[in-house]
Amino acid sequence: MTSQDFKKQKLPDSPGIYFFKTGKDVLYVGKATSIRERVKSYFSKDLIDTRGPLLVKMLHEADTIYFEHTDSVLEALILETNYIKKLQPFYNSISKDDKSYNYVVITKEKFPVISTIRGHELQLKSPSAQAGKSLKLKASFGPFPHGAQLKEALKIVRRIFPYRDAKCKPESGKPCFNFQIGLCPGVCIGEMNAKDYQKMIRNIILFFQGKKSMIIKNLEKEMKILAKSREFEKANFVKRQIFALNHIQDVALLKNHKLVSESQKHFRIEAFDIAHLSGKDTVGVMVVIEDGELNKNEYRKFKVRGVRGEIGIDDTRNLREILSRRFAHNEWRMPDMIVVDGGVAQKTLAKKILDGLEQNIGVVSVIKDEKHRPRKLLGGKKDINIHKREILLANSEAHRFAISYHKNLRNRMFRGLK
Repeated sequence: MTSQDFKKQKLPDSPGIYFFKTGKDVLYVGKATSIRERVKSYFSKDLIDTRGPLLVKMLHEADTIYFEHTDSVLEALILETNYIKKLQPFYNSISKDDKSYNYVVITKEKFPVISTIRGHELQLKSPSAQAGKSLKLKASFGPFPHGAQLKEALKIVRRIFPYRDAKCKPESGKPCFNFQIGLCPGVCIGEMNAKDYQKMIRNIILFFQGKKSMIIKNLEKEMKILAKSREFEKANFVKRQIFALNHIQDVALLKNHKLVSESQKHFRIEAFDIAHLSGKDTVGVMVVIEDGELNKNEYRKFKVRGVRGEIGIDDTRNLREILSRRFAHNEWRMPDMIVVDGGVAQKTLAKKILDGLEQNIGVVSVIKDEKHRPRKLLGGKKDINIHKREILLANSEAHRFAISYHKNLRNRMFRGLK
């Protein structure tokens, strides 16, 4: 498809999902706060830099665009996941790692718990897993690639349909914290019985299945029955649920979606770390975060060549080698920010290497305390304020990955000596 093809499309300036198709085959499914503006972004001149070569290839193959309007961004988020799971579009499937993505799970018990879990945890706790680790589930939904969006989505759902989490002890007579703030229906103190709570859970399941209209019809019938039975307090509660479903307040989710999908356009952070034993067998790693999520397909390992420890440990020289080798790979997508472990020396070194690249790449260094915990971040205040969570996550993951790589390498060397 070309920008001329896009101009022929009549796309709405409203939330929903969009499909890139070739013939009858769906290549890619995405969600949007504005379908028109989101699809328009695919025809920008810097698409390969902001979205990567994979979606550029998809765009060349596509010949039509189809869309479905939704009443809210929340519903677009859920509908996108359902379609990806159902259709398995090639360009969605090839770029995702279900094991690291988030799932919403609902336990199978008298008073079900709703929580989020990672794909790899879901596999470990599935009924087919080892005995003692299985988790009985009533339903699961996902994968959801963006954890921050899912967190906001569940907040919205919970305000409409309050549910219990693992901290709430049903029928204990002790009100849990969430009951006091209106996010638990009171199964802890008998405010809601098991039968009514199961109705609530069924509505949540229907919502995550994208069946809002069915929920509203069911609630309208329930409200009439309650009114006839003169249970006015319960009828008013149901009435408020219907109103909330018809007027979903997803401002926080809207802002979050714009931040990830439009303003940052797959904002990429690369973090680097080094591991060695008394200066010997030195290795380095690069980990990648895109849109706030770990992208393990982009991780890289380096065996350090230049510094072997003969003159003592020199992490700054090791870092120089790793960064130089990384940025020699012009075929790898350039980051928007890099994170290094250390202080002013490491930050200055990284900045010096980046100066010759003529790229707008931010640098943040993480200073640790004596227990190797983050004590201070050095870098642009704006970058740090916006991306603090991702910076700390990237730094922590780089340290973990470096230690793991070094340990595995030394174990292989040790086995080779036997």
